[in-house]
Order: sequence, then structure tokens, then C-alpha cells
Amino acid sequence: MSFNLATILTETALAAPDAPVYRFAGSAATYRQLDEQSGRFAAGLRETGLRPGEVVALQLPNIPPFLTAYFGALKAGLVVLPLNPLLMAPEIEYHLSDSEARLLIGFDGMHAEASKACEQLDVPLYLTGPFDLAGPAGSGDGQLPEGARPSSELAGVPGPLDEPDADVVPRDPGDTAALIYTSGTTGRPKGAELTHFQLYMNCTVAGELFGARSDDVTLAVLPFFHVFGLSSIINVSVRYGGCLSIVPRFAPAAVLDTLEGDRCTVIGGVPTMLHALAQQDITGRDLSALRVAVSGGASLPEDIMRTFESRYGIEVLEGYGMSETASSCSFNRPGDRRVLSIGKPLWGVTMRVAGAEDRPLPPGREHVGEILIRGHNVMKGYLNRPEATAETLRGGWLHSGDLGYRDDDGFYFIVDRAKDLIIRGGYNVYPREIEEVLYGHPDIVEAAVIGKPDERLGEEVVAVVVRRDGSDLTAGDVIAYCRERLAAYKYPREIRFMAELPKGPSGKILKSALRD
Repeated sequence: MSFNLATILTETALAAPDAPVYRFAGSAATYRQLDEQSGRFAAGLRETGLRPGEVVALQLPNIPPFLTAYFGALKAGLVVLPLNPLLMAPEIEYHLSDSEARLLIGFDGMHAEASKACEQLDVPLYLTGPFDLAGPAGSGDGQLPEGARPSSELAGVPGPLDEPDADVVPRDPGDTAALIYTSGTTGRPKGAELTHFQLYMNCTVAGELFGARSDDVTLAVLPFFHVFGLSSIINVSVRYGGCLSIVPRFAPAAVLDTLEGDRCTVIGGVPTMLHALAQQDITGRDLSALRVAVSGGASLPEDIMRTFESRYGIEVLEGYGMSETASSCSFNRPGDRRVLSIGKPLWGVTMRVAGAEDRPLPPGREHVGEILIRGHNVMKGYLNRPEATAETLRGGWLHSGDLGYRDDDGFYFIVDRAKDLIIRGGYNVYPREIEEVLYGHPDIVEAAVIGKPDERLGEEVVAVVVRRDGSDLTAGDVIAYCRERLAAYKYPREIRFMAELPKGPSGKILKSALRD
């Protein structure tokens, strides 16, 4: 049996060749065009001497050439390694070396760091264009470039990737299709190997859950190099024949213009994005096409959910996943959800709450343990990390590192990351519970709770807060507010104010940076 994830594109192109696959800065392309262009790209990759199973890195922002390179690499039977365009040379060098990448495809406008890394490792660098972050350039017709050109900084690189060829290289369903590197919060980043079958099942099952349709226009502002943007936005939209409304970076006003101008029906985002959109004035805007918002990447505070839903008049469906599960584990179904819950497991996925020695715990919020996952969504393993793979997948279950519980109806709730748990005076304090309270304060825009070492209590609770513009909120005000709503051992004793909380590329708040 053979199967290639690129089939989600080729089959949709056969069924609806003239349907739009993306819109970007006033331009558009059809499924037929993307299928042909990615086929040429695949042929060009093979011409460089790359063989099925080898790794090709993509360091591209959210622009149409990412789609050509992504599906072209898949068609050629290669393993795709998406990289953050903002990585510096040493970081790029680590990822290329660790993955043994054979080639890097970069962006013409931001390749200085990539050049340094590629020259150090003698890895060929190809640059794609002629888009910039403001929109199409060059001829101005907005057509997706059919190939990439070798970087002028590197000698001896093969010619343009533009030979016509529509063949899709057969792959085994269990072969690796993409390498997604973890954030590295517990050491150097590790490459999670996601298979063709796993990624196909995730986009198929996840799309069914919120009713993905061929007439959907999905906001594509989540970074394409991130597992959420790759698996739950690109793959789902292409699998169901929808259209991607591509936005290079998140800026609330620009996103609102896109939502209105492209008549978007689906919003996919992280809580910080929904929070920012919930604060915008949408008076006079026609956003009537919107039908659903999907939230993931971090826990969604209830206040943000309620505010967003009230302003936009659509339901927010929260899901849960991680790089190791191709972004999806559980989901709240339309009309069947629980606020603060991450929903129920996807079809074909089993979840469990485990205590000491991985023993399963009964339902109830008093039974908090680590969430374990088993099913088609679980990665093959970490690339070249047999010990880390064995530890994470011990007993046949993926150990998420997230603490949570299950209610009597089968809904799962995340309490916090195990590494974020604060033990104060022998009591377990879950930062998310305190953050829920903080987000309910009218003068608090953002909040994160961390622990700091304390000689007497072991750890003390610290809240890092961003005030609303013009607010004169004091630390004493915040502490008093929390004392009225939390047990004595939970409320923060120290308040730190910041102009903005540090965030990762997907918009997730970086608690590791706050601790540092």
C-alpha cells in the first residue's frame, strides 16, 4: 500500500480545478494552478538529485510560494522541515544539521541568516520570489512563481526548479512527511516525525468536526511553519477544497480588513489573537460571512471566549494538541461543548488521565493527572532520539506533560502544564486558575502566572500583568482583587507590570522567558 499526503491537493484539483485555493493581497490562484506549479517544483527538486525520504527545509513566511514548495516537496517524496523565518544563523544551522537537511528553500527578502548557516554546512540555498510581505511584486500580476532560483551567494547549486512533471512519488503511509521541531523548553528542540497517514487522518477528522466545507474561506494568519498553521489550517482547507485567505503576520486592523474583504467564514487562531480581535471596534464592518472560530495552541480563558463571541456573534470551538500529535487530540463539537474544556477525543484517538506509575484516574476535577494520548494522531517518534522517544511514548501512550482531568461526560479539561505547576507551602497551585481570575479584571489586558523560588514556602506565586491603556491599576489592587476570589494559598503575592508579554511565533505567551 502506498499513500502520499500530496493526494489531498491532487484529488481536490481533479474534483474542482477552477476553485480558488488561496487569496493573497488581491491576487488568487486555483487548485489547477497550484497542482501544476507544485508538480514543476517537485520535478525541479528531483533534478537536484534529492531522493525520497530526504529532508528539504522551508524557511518562508506566510506567502503563496510556501504552498508550492510544501506540496512540491511532498510530491517528490521528500520530508518537509518548516522553519521560522526569524531564526538566526546558529539556530538554522542546528535544525539543518540535526535533521540532515539536503537543501533549504528561503525567501529572497530575508536570507542573510540562512546564507550563513548554509555556507557553514555546505547546504544548497534556493531563494523564492517575487513576493514581498506587502504583496506581489515584479510584474504585478500576482501569479505564484513556478520555481525557485539558486542563491547568488552559493556556487555550484543546480539550476532553476521549473521542469514540468505532475507525478506524485508513492510513499508508505508510515513514512515521515514532515518534521516539526518542538519548542525546546526542556532542552534542544527535537524533531517530531509526522507521517503521511497521521497528517491525512488529522486534517480529515478535524475538518469533519467543525464542518469544513468547499465554500469555506479560512483566515490563514497562523504561521505556516507552526504545526497549527500547517496541519489544521493548510491541510484541512486543501483536503476539503476550501480557500485560504493568507495574511503574512497578525495585525488586528489588517486581519479585520481581510476578514471583511475576502468574506472569511472560518477563523483559526490562538487565544492572544482572539483577545486582540475582541478589543477591536468592528462598527460598520460586514463580517456576516463568519460562521465559526477555532482556538488552540494554548488554553482559552473564559472571559476572552465570551467577549469574542459577543462581539462577533459566532461560536468559538476550542481544541487541544501539540507538535507530537500533528496539532490535534481533542475538540469541542458545534453545539456540544463545555466552556474551559478542550473537548472530547477525536475519532480514533484515546485519551487518559494518569496518576502515579501511569495508572488511570477516575473522572472528577479532584482527580488531576497527566494527560496521555494514543491513536493515529501520535507521532512516529523524535528524529534520531530513541531515548527521548521511548520516554515520551512509554507504555504505548504519548505523555503530554499537561495536567488535567475528565468529567463524567467525557470532556477533558487542562489544568496546566506539569512544568508550570507551582507548589507553594506543600499546596498545588495551578497558574491557569489564577490567570482566569486575572483576565476577568476590566483593567487587565494580558496576564501570566509563574512561580519563583522561596526559602520558606518552596515557591511563591507571581503574576505578570499588562494594564489597559490609561489604567492606574496598582499591584495592591491586583492582589486585593485576587484575594476576594481565590483561596489564601493561591493568590499572587507579587505583581509585575509589563508593556507586553513575550510571545512565541504562534502568539503563545512564553512563560520560560518570564521566568528567565
